[in-house]
Amino acid sequence: MLPITIQDNENLLTLNVKDSPIYKDILVPGVDVQPLFLDPTNGVWTLRVWFAPGVILPTHYHTGTVHLWTLSGRWNYVEHPDQPQTAGSYLFEPGGSVHTFSVPADNKEPTETLMIVQGANINFDENGEYHSTMDASSIIAMIEEAIKERGLEPAVYIRAPQVGHANKL
Repeated sequence: MLPITIQDNENLLTLNVKDSPIYKDILVPGVDVQPLFLDPTNGVWTLRVWFAPGVILPTHYHTGTVHLWTLSGRWNYVEHPDQPQTAGSYLFEPGGSVHTFSVPADNKEPTETLMIVQGANINFDENGEYHSTMDASSIIAMIEEAIKERGLEPAVYIRAPQVGHANKL
């Protein structure tokens, strides 16, 4: 017997990345983001992200797991320069990981990735002091603020299903 569902399963929750805007320099300069799925209730965020050559993200601690596919280009963790991630690489990061994401400045083009993150990134400054937290809620807020301030296209991504409500893009 099939389980009883709490949401409308009549329609697939799908989108085509060709129909979704890409937001430039939203999270940090040199980082372009296309949100695909954001669920602040369960702390899950799925993003397609392009990193410009030379981008270095703040050192960060992951409260949950990360699945990261490198679709083009290359990058590495500053702490692991001997383990570059190149086009076709899949990386699993367990919760509790701490590292610094870096894209070589000599890359000829942006590095494209697809990531599924559970939880939050706790970001630190160059002195190891707390800087900020990035999670599904803060990503939604940053995108919505940029849309409003810059007059950008509305976001198109799958939002977390709400109990008793049909999901909408």
